[in-house]
Amino acid sequence: MTVTGPKGFRAAGVAAGIKASGALDLTLVVNDGPLDLAAGVFTRNVIKAAPVLWSQEVLKQQKLKAVVLNSGGANAATGPGGFQDTHATAEKVAEVLDIGAIEVAVCSTGLIGERLPMAAVLSGVDSAVKALDASAEAGLNAACAVMTTDTKPKQVFAAHSNGWSVGGFAKGAGMLAPNLATMLSVLTTDAVVDKEVLDRALRAATRVTYDRLDVDGGTSTNDTVLVLASGASGVEPTEAELTEQLTAVAHDLVLQLRADSEGATKDVDVTVRGAASEDDAVVVARTIAEDNLVKTALFGSDPNWGRIAMALGRAPARIDPETVSITINGVTLFASGTTAADRSAADLSGRAIEVVVDLGVGSAEATIYTTDLSHGYVEENSAYSS
Repeated sequence: MTVTGPKGFRAAGVAAGIKASGALDLTLVVNDGPLDLAAGVFTRNVIKAAPVLWSQEVLKQQKLKAVVLNSGGANAATGPGGFQDTHATAEKVAEVLDIGAIEVAVCSTGLIGERLPMAAVLSGVDSAVKALDASAEAGLNAACAVMTTDTKPKQVFAAHSNGWSVGGFAKGAGMLAPNLATMLSVLTTDAVVDKEVLDRALRAATRVTYDRLDVDGGTSTNDTVLVLASGASGVEPTEAELTEQLTAVAHDLVLQLRADSEGATKDVDVTVRGAASEDDAVVVARTIAEDNLVKTALFGSDPNWGRIAMALGRAPARIDPETVSITINGVTLFASGTTAADRSAADLSGRAIEVVVDLGVGSAEATIYTTDLSHGYVEENSAYSS
């Protein structure tokens, strides 16, 4: 189950003709209530796609009854015309659902710099409305219709023992880095919740999940995470319970995104401990995760801790070389300023790799989720626009 798992939601994914391949390319998620609350977080890239600008504006009221998403075109860097296309899409959804355009968020993903084929988009909305359903199949179609270079849909559902639940889907396989990670994600919950609580819970969840995914350092123009609350369960969780459930769902989706990221052969957790602050832990872990020399060594299953030491040493954080240790897959290879073990003692032959750096100057900790840098990544991204 996915976005249709929680009570009060219907979804659809259809082939609108946006993609020349004829694949599913337009998704619609509808909140049937009784609540219509929503919250969202968006890319921090200065060059924001038209759908991001539109959705940021409508989210100011923290109410949504529908989200329409398309793959096959990002509608980014398309000028006033691109924004008009987004507005027209929201107006179309509003017309067929008999709601207001201000109650409709819009998301797009695909190649940057080209206008969308609006005849296909608008007719696709009609098709999606007719296909709306609360079934698992409809949720799966919705998750599939947002895919670009993804090879599989990413979806999750988590039911709480108290009778409420959270579901969601996400897409993303390249240009993956905060702030958010290049992706679109829609989460749904049937919990009864206050809009301020919903907003705080989403931001707390994304801070330690989507914002910690960093495959290639590329912050997308279209990043969007939305959560919609229907209240249909009749159960009001505490803020802590809602935050915990949203975080668990988001973390699951992040690991699915990483596993399917372009060309990845290794799933790498970079954990920094003993930092002076959480910000220091994040910046050191991110510097290591984004370093191409580190990433290529991991692709070659080479526990070259010297590259990790080089990368962390250039991070803008409090670092004392005499207190740093580097551990790879459970083997401490560097400590107290010198070699601690032969690097061949660390086995990197499997897909999972854990890099742990202890800075030894504090108690803060953070983990960045990343991958290696492979031939497949280079080949796929060199050919993407064609």
